[in-house]
Amino acid sequence: MTGPWIADTGDGHYRNPILYADWSDPDAVRVGDDFYLTASSFNRVPGLPLLHSNDLVSWRLIGHALDRLVPEDAYRTPRHGCGVWAPALRHHDGRFWIVYPDPDHGIYVTTSDDPTGKWTEPRLILPGKGLIDPCPLWDDDGNAYLVHGWAKSRCGFNNRLTAHRMTADLTRPLDDGTVIVDGDAIPGCRTLEGPKWYQRDGWYWIFAPAGGVTNGWQYAMRSRHVLGPYEPRVVLAQGDTTVNGPHQGAWVQTPAGESWFLHFQDLGAYGRVAHLQPMTWDADGWPVIGDHGTPVTRHRKPALTSATARVHDQVPEWTRPANPAPARSGAGTRRLPCEPGDDLRAFPAVLGRRLPGPRFRAETTVDLDAPAGARAGVTVLGHAYAWIGLEQHPDGPRLTHRNAEAGGEAERDVSEPVPVDGPVRLAVTVTDGAVARFAADTGTGWKEHGPPFTATPGLWIGATLGLFATGPDGHADFEPLLITALEES
Repeated sequence: MTGPWIADTGDGHYRNPILYADWSDPDAVRVGDDFYLTASSFNRVPGLPLLHSNDLVSWRLIGHALDRLVPEDAYRTPRHGCGVWAPALRHHDGRFWIVYPDPDHGIYVTTSDDPTGKWTEPRLILPGKGLIDPCPLWDDDGNAYLVHGWAKSRCGFNNRLTAHRMTADLTRPLDDGTVIVDGDAIPGCRTLEGPKWYQRDGWYWIFAPAGGVTNGWQYAMRSRHVLGPYEPRVVLAQGDTTVNGPHQGAWVQTPAGESWFLHFQDLGAYGRVAHLQPMTWDADGWPVIGDHGTPVTRHRKPALTSATARVHDQVPEWTRPANPAPARSGAGTRRLPCEPGDDLRAFPAVLGRRLPGPRFRAETTVDLDAPAGARAGVTVLGHAYAWIGLEQHPDGPRLTHRNAEAGGEAERDVSEPVPVDGPVRLAVTVTDGAVARFAADTGTGWKEHGPPFTATPGLWIGATLGLFATGPDGHADFEPLLITALEES
């Protein structure tokens, strides 16, 4: 990804995380000399992002598989923590397949012959509450299977993996499902979820995380039979490193025959950032990930073949927290219509993007053409939020800076509103610890407004850097958001 964090160190090595932004629950596949990755998107629209890489280190966002969340009516307003949970990405029979869960509705499948093109409308293949983290497997004998986990928040239990025989096109199950791994029977195992299913040298493998998002670990499980029993082993854990909860990801093999493992680390307001670990195999045929089972912070890049890999264009990253009205679906980032709204956490039209790195500055200019009561600006949005921008009053616009604390607290001014005449330049600077500082230039130079604001995550996602316009009528015009890197501390 372009932005303030570059993982490639330029000397044949890379540093972790390879993606210093909220690309949660990554899954990846190789097709020829190209690598493709998708991630959880929860209530963000569009959903199911698709990233491309030639080397597993540098990635570009090339599209989304899900234009709108379904069921359509359920996502007209933000439903934080709902929507698209951990998906699986596969390439089979000449097509790309994404199987993804909505914990309140069931498991869906969508396919495409081109990851940058049109994806099929998502089809519900396993309805029900609490079904999460699915992954398909097409066996060598022609049979197809699907494994998934369970969300205790929806169905009252978790810590087990259930598998179904499926039709080859994954349109429906052929049985009622079988528990193939019971986490309660594994000493110390809790919150077993996120299975990814593979075959290698006569073994069936399930890679699955446990222990929870913040402080969990990664299992590899193997069996000679597709439905088990599976023998588990912890293959990645924090150890004495600073990488908490290293788990939930993808095993990928390069054209040169190397194995690599992608996983995430939860960094609060920065979200679940993606790491890349080397992976080898021991004498007993078990995977060895990272540095003998602990994460590496720096390593040589994957060995590549001499083939020329495909290059994709990068697409804009902007998303919204709910399905936009049909008339707004194609709205850009230059002009935002004012829409009714008060608390930005419940506002369905925040135009947002992930925090793009640990230290950065984002600048834009806003011009508000709207009646009294309208407002527009830049926000850092999570359980708590802060914004700076313009609010329209009967006597003209005022530069306004407000915060809203977590817990649903109402906004309050944190600096004195300033009457202005015309457009205003705005800036947000984020430094270590996701500490945000807001500034504005009304024509006399930059001035910082209000105290520092420590960003907070949303529900299952990191904080959002966003643009917004609220009010009974009118619109706000923004210049393109310019993001630059700050020197690392």
